[in-house]
Amino acid sequence: MHIIGTIFIGLIVGLLARFLKPGDDSMGWIMTILLGIGGSLAATYGGQALGIYQAGQGAGFIGALVGAIILLVIYGFIKKS
Repeated sequence: MHIIGTIFIGLIVGLLARFLKPGDDSMGWIMTILLGIGGSLAATYGGQALGIYQAGQGAGFIGALVGAIILLVIYGFIKKS
């Protein structure tokens, strides 16, 4: 159930990241949501593995949001090339 919760948070975080990231996004909603899920998974489990925060803390949501924004920026750079 924990992974399903992280994926659901990733859906929300992906949409929030799209609105918070500056610039024009030409990618579709599906790609945005998938990158949000990826950022959420990477930041959630990466932050817990590094001991930055524990499961269930509010910092995990913020970390997931930052991870999703970073993935959106990286995807934008790759897509331009």
